[in-house]
Amino acid sequence: MNKRASKAGIGKPWEAYLFLAPWIIGLLAFTVIPMIMSLYFSFTRYDMANPPRWIGLENYINVFTDPRTLNSLRVTFTFVFLSVPFQLSFALLLAGVFKKNRRGIRFYRAVYYLPSLLGGSVAVALLWRNIFSRDGVINRILEIFGITGRSWIASPDTALYTLVALAAWQFGGAMVIFLGGLKNISADYYEAGEIDGANAVQLFLRITMPLLTPMIFFNLVMNIIGAFQAFTSAFIVSGGSGGPVDSTMFFTLLLYIRAFQQFNMGLASAMAWVMLIIIAFFTIINFALAKKWVYYDE
Repeated sequence: MNKRASKAGIGKPWEAYLFLAPWIIGLLAFTVIPMIMSLYFSFTRYDMANPPRWIGLENYINVFTDPRTLNSLRVTFTFVFLSVPFQLSFALLLAGVFKKNRRGIRFYRAVYYLPSLLGGSVAVALLWRNIFSRDGVINRILEIFGITGRSWIASPDTALYTLVALAAWQFGGAMVIFLGGLKNISADYYEAGEIDGANAVQLFLRITMPLLTPMIFFNLVMNIIGAFQAFTSAFIVSGGSGGPVDSTMFFTLLLYIRAFQQFNMGLASAMAWVMLIIIAFFTIINFALAKKWVYYDE
């Protein structure tokens, strides 16, 4: 190695590793090592009071044979498949409304984005619980029209849908991404479409949607991952019990119960890895299908 390269610092990787050391230590201490330990615990019976005892695949078999766990998977999948489309639809609708610069538009953008900043907080979940309670705002509004309300959260027929509504209300993050995508679409495309006689619906379907597919794809992947990991809303709204007849028992909530109430860390670890596999599966499927519908304007 010549002197010029030596002076430029080439050939001294230890300096780079020195600066990266805090991040590497944090990654090992808080991510890699806990994941390895969790994987090991998933094959053991471990209650934190006694040493882990190897039981093989028993925990994973329990995940797919226990009725309560299977119900939590059903509830979680229902929540994901309902909340994500509603959330993205509202986000795209509002992004279209806020695309044009009008008077006070920045204020309204901030107002509609605010729920996403507070979405994972305990305060919002408590607020939502009070809104849909028997004496909540929803029933007060229904009383004006002579309709007798119910305790929406305490009813197994409606409890899950209140959480879907809460998730759909938190569309601000996706809205901002859609708004950025809409602003980057050149007006020349719309002018050419109008010259060809396209109406508003055709312009949206033939121009806006194809050029917006990268943003739709990104929001879809991130929102699915977030929906599978939803916990705070179900925990607070249901009081940590999973709601009436486990109607709001998310997989993550049941995992918390197994780990920190029943102290079955082995089963909880297995559930965590099952959830990781489920999220990875849907992410891979989305990336595989993206080649057929995501359009990148070059």
